[in-house]
Amino acid sequence: MMFDGQLIEIHPEPIPKSMLNIQKRAMSPEDFLAFSSVQLFRIVYHHAGLRIAGFLALPPAQANTEKYPAIIFNRGGTGHKGALTPESASMYAVMYASWGYVVAASNYRGCGGSEGKEEWGGNDVLDAAALLPLLKSLEYVDHDRIGLIGGSRGGMMALMMLRTMSDFRAAVTIGAPSTFDKISKDSYIYKTFAQFQTSGSDFSREELKRSSEHFCKELCKTTPLLVLHGTGDKRVDPKHGYKLGMALQEALHPYKLVMYENADHILAGRRQESNLEIRAWMDSYVYKKQALPKVGPHGT
Repeated sequence: MMFDGQLIEIHPEPIPKSMLNIQKRAMSPEDFLAFSSVQLFRIVYHHAGLRIAGFLALPPAQANTEKYPAIIFNRGGTGHKGALTPESASMYAVMYASWGYVVAASNYRGCGGSEGKEEWGGNDVLDAAALLPLLKSLEYVDHDRIGLIGGSRGGMMALMMLRTMSDFRAAVTIGAPSTFDKISKDSYIYKTFAQFQTSGSDFSREELKRSSEHFCKELCKTTPLLVLHGTGDKRVDPKHGYKLGMALQEALHPYKLVMYENADHILAGRRQESNLEIRAWMDSYVYKKQALPKVGPHGT
C-alpha cells in the first residue's frame, strides 16, 4: 500500500534555455552559476489514490552538507493554463533551489498531468500538503527546516494549510486572496472561486473556508508569515493583502507586510526586490532557524 506523498516517478527535466538566457542577463555571475547548477525533475506522487504531478528542484551541492533545508511551493493559476511548466517551475522552484533549498511543487489534482478533478481550495490543498511527507522521505532533506511559499491561489492554499499544520518554520504569500465573503461577486477572484462550486454548494461556508482574514487566530503561531502584495494588482485587490496583515496583527501572529507600490499580481517590475525579501525571510527563519519576530505593540 502506498502512503500519501510517496514518490512514484521522477524524471530529469533540463532547465529551458530561454530561462537560462533570461537569468544570465539578470543575475550576477555567482547567482547564475547557482541557478544553472540546480537539478530539475518532473515527479509523480501518490495522494488519496490519485497520481499527482509536480516538480522537484535540487540545490547545487554544498561541501560537507548532508541535509538541506526545503521549501514547498504552491503555484497560482487555474486550469491547464495555470499548471506549472518547465519555464514557470524554473521561475520559482529553480530560483528558490538556487538559494540552497530542496523545492517541491505540485500541479494539484486535475491539472498539469495530475489525475482527478480541479477543486480550487478543496482537496487540492491536501495534494499540496502531501508534499511534506514526500520531502521527509528524501534522505537529504532536513525535517526541521522546511518552509512554505504560495502565490495567488497558492497563497490562499498555503494559509489554509497553516490552519492545520505546524511543520513549517516560515511561510510567504504573494498576491493571495484572503477573503471571499466581503468582496464583489463580479470581481475576477470571486468569479474564479465560484466556477468551482456546484449548484448545491453552501457558498457562505465555502467562502469562509478560503477566507484567512477570519481564521488568522487559528494559524500556527510558530510559523512567521511574510505577506507580499502589489498595489497595482488587478486580479486580487491589494486590500486583501492589507486586511490579511491587519488580521495577523490583531491575532498577534508573527508577520511582516510589504505592499509594493504599482506592482502587479506577480510583482512584475519588483521581482528582484521581492525575491531578496523572500530569501531573507526564508534564510532567517528556515535556514538559520532564528527566533520568531516580536508580535503586538512594543517600543517606546
